[in-house]
Amino acid sequence: MECNTAEFVVETGSLYDHFMKMDDSRKKRGIRYSLPTLLLLIVLAKICGEDKPYGIADWVQCRKDMLLEALQLKYPRLPHHSTYERILESHEQTIDKAISEFLGKLPAVEQSRVITLDGKTARGTITGEDRFGVHLLAAYLPQAGIVLKQLPVEKEKENEIVVAPRLLESLNLEEKVVVGDAMQTQRALSSQIVDAGGDYVWIAKDNQPKTREAIELLFAPQKPVRGQGFPPMDFVSAQTTEKEHGRLEERTITVSSMLNEYIDWPFVQQVFKLERRFTYGSSGKVHHEIQYGLTSLSAKQAVPEKLLELVRSEWGIENGLHYRRDVTFLEDKTRMTRKAMARAMACINNLIIALFSKQGFSNHARARRIFDADPFAALSLILRL
Repeated sequence: MECNTAEFVVETGSLYDHFMKMDDSRKKRGIRYSLPTLLLLIVLAKICGEDKPYGIADWVQCRKDMLLEALQLKYPRLPHHSTYERILESHEQTIDKAISEFLGKLPAVEQSRVITLDGKTARGTITGEDRFGVHLLAAYLPQAGIVLKQLPVEKEKENEIVVAPRLLESLNLEEKVVVGDAMQTQRALSSQIVDAGGDYVWIAKDNQPKTREAIELLFAPQKPVRGQGFPPMDFVSAQTTEKEHGRLEERTITVSSMLNEYIDWPFVQQVFKLERRFTYGSSGKVHHEIQYGLTSLSAKQAVPEKLLELVRSEWGIENGLHYRRDVTFLEDKTRMTRKAMARAMACINNLIIALFSKQGFSNHARARRIFDADPFAALSLILRL
């Protein structure tokens, strides 16, 4: 089905098509703008650089003539910022559902194998009365720049360990690899992933002391056995070197299958030691760090080079999602004391990051400037597939 919006066409499966299927719980009386239209205006203004309801309202008002004609809007008086605030707060779950369904149907989702888990606190929601603010745990596809789903973590009564199983229950994990930081390194979560047809790659830190110590001991320098020499090991390694941002980074991963029958961890097939060495060009200063981890992927499924790539994908959620939400979309600097509205805004930020990634933009701040200069191109992101 297609419907005309002036010179634009709303394509089946487009973002706006998903908005049109949303339930509007508002009372009919006094409604001037439909819920899909209001969300279109919010997303359009955010694509073009606005991050607060005041800014969204001003941006829309400044492009009044263009929007009235292009969208065939009946009322010449465009929404006040308080209207956008009410919609974001009262329809947060509906917005999240529509955006998740839209993103979940993008071709890149099927093509992506790696899912990274990580949480982020929107610091702009922290107040004197609420020291936790809004914290969201996301399941992110680093290859596509898509958040499959995110769930709130009510930090005053739970943590990511409690929420992660619920998040993964809602996803298709068949032939996917779930990568997470030390917080996600849990036995029950490992079993859940493998039982669902997926695999895991975890970092082991002090929250799993026995497992970490066993892996560290395996990779410690070996002493020769009298009359026998050094004990046989199955270690294999891979290394990468990159120079960027004024520093040289060398990464070395060493992998072994020798602990599979020894450590008490479900479905473990390999353990690894990851060494990172940073040399800063301007000062010559060297920083060295070591991490240990484990995976359900066998040596045949993931050679050291592949495992190093998978471990690096966990860092991708920091640069590809969290950094962009903080720096490009000013999530931490935007003051929002109403949690539902903050969650809705975070969801829309995820959406725009996915849209920009789909268009091939690596610099999302530049993408916002480009679309602000050409709002019709921004509109096509919403109306077309």
